Amino acid sequence: MGRVNDEVEALLQEYADLIAISGGDAFKVRAYEKAARSIGGSPLDVAELDAKGLKEIPNVGASIAEKVLDYLRTGRVPAAVPAGVRELTRIPGLGPKRAMLLHERLGVATVDQLLDAIHAERLRDLRGFGEKSEENILAGISMMQKAGSRILIGAATEIAERLTGELSSVPGVVRCAHAGSLRRMRETIGDIDVLVASERPGPVMEALVALPYTAEVLAHGSKKTSIRTTKGLQVDLRVLPPASWGAGMQYFTGSKAHNVRTRELAVRRGLKLSEYGLFDAESGERRAGATEEEVYAALGLPWIAPPLREDRGEIAAGLRGELPELVAEGDLRGDLHTHTDLTDGLAPLEEMVEAAAARGYAYYAVTDHAPNLYMQRMTDEKILAQRERVRSLDRTHRGMRLLHGTELNIGPDGELDWPDEFLAGFDLCVASVHSHFGLDRRAQTRRLVRACENPYVQVIGHPTTRRIGRRAGIEADFDEVFRACARTGTALEINAHPERLDLCDEDVLRAKRFGVRFAVDSDAHSPTHLPYVRYGVGVAQRGWLTRDDVVNAWPLTRLRRFLRP
Repeated sequence: MGRVNDEVEALLQEYADLIAISGGDAFKVRAYEKAARSIGGSPLDVAELDAKGLKEIPNVGASIAEKVLDYLRTGRVPAAVPAGVRELTRIPGLGPKRAMLLHERLGVATVDQLLDAIHAERLRDLRGFGEKSEENILAGISMMQKAGSRILIGAATEIAERLTGELSSVPGVVRCAHAGSLRRMRETIGDIDVLVASERPGPVMEALVALPYTAEVLAHGSKKTSIRTTKGLQVDLRVLPPASWGAGMQYFTGSKAHNVRTRELAVRRGLKLSEYGLFDAESGERRAGATEEEVYAALGLPWIAPPLREDRGEIAAGLRGELPELVAEGDLRGDLHTHTDLTDGLAPLEEMVEAAAARGYAYYAVTDHAPNLYMQRMTDEKILAQRERVRSLDRTHRGMRLLHGTELNIGPDGELDWPDEFLAGFDLCVASVHSHFGLDRRAQTRRLVRACENPYVQVIGHPTTRRIGRRAGIEADFDEVFRACARTGTALEINAHPERLDLCDEDVLRAKRFGVRFAVDSDAHSPTHLPYVRYGVGVAQRGWLTRDDVVNAWPLTRLRRFLRP
C-alpha cells in the first residue's frame, strides 16, 4: 500500500545512516543519500523495474539497484549494526553517530533503556552530552511516542484513493469516499475511514477482505468491516443506504467536537442527528440525510467545508453567515518555491518548467539554494547562467511566465547569502532557516525578524523548520515574527511537503490575525513533488484562508507589485 518509491527512499536513507554509524566511507553515505532522493522523486514505479530500469534512474548504480531488488523480493535489507542502534536512530534529533555512542558506552539498546539512563543522569558522563542534550532527547522520544502508528497525510491519501477506486468498481456501489481526519486534512492519520452508499453491503465487504494488501480482518459484518493492511494501517469500511449518504459523511468526517455542536443544534430544533439521517425527535420523520448540504441546511447552517470542522468557531460563523470562501487548489496560479538539479533538485530546469506548465500555472518560480548552504556548491556564475536560461524559457510552455528566484539561508544572526545589490537582480527571494536549530528563543526570533526586514526577502520559507515526527520546530517568539511579517509585507510560507506542512494550521490561524499574507508552495525537488500543493492548500483551509490571503493565488500583475522591494 502506498507508493513503493517512498518505501525504497526511506530504506536507502536508513542504509546511508547505518553506513555512517559503522564508520563507513562518507562518499558511500552520500551515494546512498542521493540514490534515495532520486528514487523518491522518480515518476517511474520501482516495483515494476528490473536492474537495468533501476540503473536508468539518476544516481542509482549496479550495487544499489541490486539492494533495491533484494528489498522488493524479501522485504529486508542487510544491516551491519545492532538492531538496538537502529531503534535509537528513529528518535527525532538523536542521529546515528550519537546513537552508536550511547550503545557502545552505556549499553543502551532500547528507548526504555535510554530513558532509564537519562533519569539516572548517566549521559552527562559522556563527552558531548549534557543536561540540554537530555532535554532534547526526551523531547524527541515524546515526539516519536505521540506519533505512534500515525502516518503522514501524503501516504494516507495514496492508500485511501487506491481503496476508494477499487471499491467504487464493485457492482451496486452508488458512491464511495474517504471520511474521518483524512477528509479534514489533518497532517497525520491514525486510520482510514471509508464510506460506501449501496443497498447491497455484502459484496463491498467481501471485496475489501479480498484485497491483496489485506493482512488481517479485525471485524466483518453487514454494516462495518475493519481490516489491517500489510503495512499495519487500519481501514474501517461502513456501508450505508444511499438515502443516508450525506448524514453518514457528516457524522464520520467529524471531528467529535464539531459533531457535538451539530447535535446540540439538532436537539434545540427538536431533531435527532445520527449517521443515518436527521429525524424529527417525536415523530421519527426523516428531515434530511441524502446529502451533507441538506443536513446542514436543516440545522440552519451553510455547508461547512471538512477542514473547518474542528470546533474552532465554524458553527457560530456559519450561523452568522460569516464562513470564509476558502482557497482551493484550483485557485493557485503558480508555485513560488521549487528546485532544479543545479542544487539539490532531481530534474533539470526544462523538465520542472514543463511539468509546472502541464498543471496549468500562469507563473512559476525557480528558487535554487544560495551559496551558504555549502553542500550545494552554488556560485554567482552558476545562478546568473541559470537566470539567462530561465529568461529564454519564459512563455515557451503554454505561455507560462517564469520568475527567477533563490532560496536564501538565514544565518544565525539573520544574515543572508548575498549582498542587497546582488539580491536586487532576483524576481523574488525565499529566505529559510537551514542550520543552527539550537539557538535560544531570543536569537531565533531576532534572526527571523532581521530576515523579514530585508527589503529583498518576500517569503519566509518553512518558518518553523519542523519535520513531522522527525524534528521539532525551532524555539522562537512567532507572534513577534508574525508582527514583523505584517509590518514589512513579507509572506509566510505554507510549505506543502507532507513531511513539513510548515506553517501548521494553528500557526496559520494565529498569523492571519496579525494580517500576514501566505504563499502555498510545493518546495518541489522533482516533477512528482509539484502536486504536493494539495496538502498545503489543506493546511490553508484549516487555517481559514481565502484566495486573497494567498499571494500565489493572485494574478501575476498583483503578485509583481507585492514582490517589488
